[in-house]
Amino acid sequence: MRDEVLTKLRAAIAESELLRAVSSMRRDNGKNLVLGDLLLRPLYRDEITRLEGNGNASPDWSRVKVADGFDWRRIRNSSFHGDVLLGRCSQQVRLPEGFDLPAGIYGSTVCDCVIGADVLIRDVKLLANYVVADGAALLDCGAITCDKRTTFGNGVELSLGIETGGREVAIYAEIDVESAAEVAGMRVRKGFLDAYTRAVVDYTTRATSCRGYIGHSARVRSTPKVRNAYIGSFAVIDGATLVTDSTLLSDAEEPARIESGACVCGSILQWGSSVTSLAIVERSVLTEQSQVAEHGKVKNSLLGANTHIAAGEITASLVGPFVNMHHQSLLISTYWPEGRGNVSYGANVGANHTSKAPDQECWPGEGAFLGLGINVKFPVDLSQAPYTVVAAGVTLLPQKVLYPFSLINTPALAHPGISPALNQIIPAWLLTDNLFAVQRTEGKFRARNRARRCQFDLRVFRPAIIDLMRAACRRLQAVTTPRELYTECDLEGLGKNFMLEAHRTAAIESYLLFIKYYALLSLKERLTASPDDLRRESLNDLLLAPDSNRAWEHARQLLVNELGIQDVTGALRQLPEILRRITRDVEQSKAKDDERGARIIEGYEHAHVAAADDPFVLQTKEDMYRLERELQEILERLLGMCQGLKGPHHQRARV
Repeated sequence: MRDEVLTKLRAAIAESELLRAVSSMRRDNGKNLVLGDLLLRPLYRDEITRLEGNGNASPDWSRVKVADGFDWRRIRNSSFHGDVLLGRCSQQVRLPEGFDLPAGIYGSTVCDCVIGADVLIRDVKLLANYVVADGAALLDCGAITCDKRTTFGNGVELSLGIETGGREVAIYAEIDVESAAEVAGMRVRKGFLDAYTRAVVDYTTRATSCRGYIGHSARVRSTPKVRNAYIGSFAVIDGATLVTDSTLLSDAEEPARIESGACVCGSILQWGSSVTSLAIVERSVLTEQSQVAEHGKVKNSLLGANTHIAAGEITASLVGPFVNMHHQSLLISTYWPEGRGNVSYGANVGANHTSKAPDQECWPGEGAFLGLGINVKFPVDLSQAPYTVVAAGVTLLPQKVLYPFSLINTPALAHPGISPALNQIIPAWLLTDNLFAVQRTEGKFRARNRARRCQFDLRVFRPAIIDLMRAACRRLQAVTTPRELYTECDLEGLGKNFMLEAHRTAAIESYLLFIKYYALLSLKERLTASPDDLRRESLNDLLLAPDSNRAWEHARQLLVNELGIQDVTGALRQLPEILRRITRDVEQSKAKDDERGARIIEGYEHAHVAAADDPFVLQTKEDMYRLERELQEILERLLGMCQGLKGPHHQRARV
């Protein structure tokens, strides 16, 4: 992974659109970047006369150069200072509202700028030291300036995971969550960190510019101050309060946006990301398709793709993909590269003050659900307990938990000898009691994924998660003398919680079921994807022979070494019943809500979709029917092969 981090950084240095633009601006102040090899000429004397007749002025018209096609009639009530290069202005510029305005410069002040073809600049009080590409529109703005050497937010060190420092990550425009997580998490590898730092310094040096940039067809409107910014093609800044020392990577398919009173300072917005509705982003990175809105605050942090933050506050945190934080809540000093979780209203994931220094941290782990009004006291590590639910109102003491799919809740009953400060943990609770939530997780991530550059394995049950389930199951199975309840003194990884014996045995059964489900489904998918395996002389060799495909090899070893499966056909025949059981459990876990709601709210059933009609339940059933059909086809082919084989050869090919 360390080599991959450096490889991606070197690729960014070689291919970055930002660095290409800055390199071009350094050579000739941006002339070739937006005007190409066009020959520019001084204004003719009669053009100057006509320009001044249109209310324009300049202390030195000789420093204004224009391209062929320049139309003096489209320059009105504006002033020009220093060296200004102007492209032609003969076309219309389409605004988001759907109407067109003629390209040109109206009621504006332009100083030391290069303006591409068919740019619209209207009512901009000061545009200084900027390169503006063709088709851009700048409307009703205060100052759009580049007033010093700037790196557009690149090279800034973010304290990700510890507010006071210790996991610093120097950022660059194309950085991703995986790279940031490796740098922040692997602090012991000094050689790697030094190599990364040197590469970011190289990137930052190349990104340093004395001119700002506004890309092709970008829109900047109704914003008082834009300063030292790189604004990519098709980006939109509309009604923002302030944009300064920042990079907006953008294109036609994934425009970056800053709108509606938002403030962005010293930050990087990648493709499709947005900051809107009075949100504040400072010294942070928003990776592809992430959003901050509705007074949300993100400071000194990095957000993963498809993560949505509204109303709440995030500080000094690395937050991975698909995290939702849609209400007032707090996330401080959190290392969460796995993401895929939820932060509920009133969650206080920021009790990192130990009356000493705010130098503690929290690792929530993949899929963590942080419930209403919880308090998380640092340090906490749930990274090896993915898809853990911390129930509403819980105070989570400093701890490490090692049981995936758990529920941590306040105890329903007091137990002798158990401190009232301890919560109750139910390992595998999502699998035993809330499987609908697991099924819905996969579906909603697929529906919400808008990222084009990031690739995700959106399966919940995949090798890394399965291995954590196996480890948890082994710990639970190691109990030789069962008792009524257990604490961390009895079982490693329970954290500051206790567990009942009934929940231990249920968790073992559930972990084993889903490990088997994963392994058998992997076998079925292998045969579906590689039908040639069905023609092996001895099909069972598929289970015995090591394979170069890492995903299949992981499942194969599980089938043979832990599940004791040696017969392919027999294994496949076990899968339909598991599929039916999972489908029933998904529907039943949703039906619990229907039953409870109907008992409490009159007419509940008329306002809520019943479990049997829920889209995720129906999709689960549809997937089950599809898998059963595919399994049946595979088994029929195997049976046909057996019937067509004779003699000793038949014995070798027995399935």
